[in-house]
Amino acid sequence: MQAPDLTDLPNIDADAFERPTTVALIPEPPTHPPRILLLYGSLRERSFSQFQAQEAARLLEAFGAETRIFNPSGLPLPDDAPVDHPKVQELRDLSAWSEGQVWCSPERHGAMTGIMKVQIDWIPLSLGAVRPTQGKTLAVMQVSGGSQSFNAVNQMRVLGRWMRMITIPNQSSVAKAYEQFDEDGRMKPSPYYDRVVDVVEELVKFTLLTRGPSAYLTGRYSERKEAAEKLAARVKLAAI
Repeated sequence: MQAPDLTDLPNIDADAFERPTTVALIPEPPTHPPRILLLYGSLRERSFSQFQAQEAARLLEAFGAETRIFNPSGLPLPDDAPVDHPKVQELRDLSAWSEGQVWCSPERHGAMTGIMKVQIDWIPLSLGAVRPTQGKTLAVMQVSGGSQSFNAVNQMRVLGRWMRMITIPNQSSVAKAYEQFDEDGRMKPSPYYDRVVDVVEELVKFTLLTRGPSAYLTGRYSERKEAAEKLAARVKLAAI
């Protein structure tokens, strides 16, 4: 491939500049099932966000994924416990294991619940040079006690972008959730259920598409430049 002409871009570091290629975007795909972590945002005994996460997990497994559901009960508030707290470590280990995630929150006071936010806040944006959520796929869902709303899913989209996740276009918002689940916590047939199936199907497809080239997709010129500058500084110090 011909090298890019950077003569009219004097502020560019040529060593850190990379022209995207189709070949790099199509590596040898992983062969294991897509690994999906599901988070829900309520501790009620009859929790509709938990029911919906469980329903999504069943669908994910039918689509060929491997799933884990995190139980937020006992998770401390951020900064109110050390990072080696067992529930914090469990959540972080599951997040590191996952290649995609589903976040499902009730809407409370026009927003996602504090329980949902606490889980996301305990997942670090970076651990040294590693970004645990960068390039992972994400699907967002919410359940509401009243009419259909999109406040919680919209907020979770903002957080997904902040965590550098690939948030899929589709989403689910279930109105009057108490009408949509039976006594056993199974979701009843409805257009809401069909939308959940659509979201899960799309998440699996996006995960299969992006998990192989994830590191390449999320590679950044600024970070390559910064890494090169740090390496040059270390070499310079070692030579003194």
